[in-house]
Amino acid sequence: MNFRIPKPKSKAGGLIELVVIVALALGLALAIQAWVVKPYQIPSGSMEPTLDVGQRVLVNRFIYHLHEPKIGDIIVFHPPAGAESSSECGVLVHGEQPIESGMACPRPTPEQSGQTFIKRIVAVGGDTLSVKEGHPVVNGVEKTDEPYINPCGGGYECNLPKTIKIPPGYFFMMGDNRGESDDSRYWGPVPKAWIIGEAFATYWPPDRIGTL
Repeated sequence: MNFRIPKPKSKAGGLIELVVIVALALGLALAIQAWVVKPYQIPSGSMEPTLDVGQRVLVNRFIYHLHEPKIGDIIVFHPPAGAESSSECGVLVHGEQPIESGMACPRPTPEQSGQTFIKRIVAVGGDTLSVKEGHPVVNGVEKTDEPYINPCGGGYECNLPKTIKIPPGYFFMMGDNRGESDDSRYWGPVPKAWIIGEAFATYWPPDRIGTL
């Protein structure tokens, strides 16, 4: 038995059908970006050599509804207010004792920024953390097996021997370019509510297409 797709009865009908198809396609694309997958462009060199300036990534916005973020994930998130301009640490805002020399920021400012950052999770809520030669020391264990990073280079941010504890529900991020990354060392861990999603693939430029 042969089936034939009926043709529109008029040019006007064909035009209406085209408009409906385009509108549905646009709506579907917007829904996917809003709820499932969204593209982002890398704005700085803080994640080199993993991600270069101008490289584009795809971010899964739904994945953390299924499981908790974990150490090693590369995530896009909103940093705390002040991170994009002054690297402000939250303990100063709360009027608590200022952080000591040799200590990472233990708490963010209370409000999130409208900016978006991309970093790698190196510690989660409940973990203790210090930094040695750019490597995170989590619960007393130094993570030296990090082939994806650029060495820290010896600045004060490379060695933060005084231990902090990550609050429950918070995540501590560091850039892979350890000596050139403005990250949680300066403005503290961030809550899950500020995380947008996990970067899982690169799609531009063509010679860097792949998974993360």
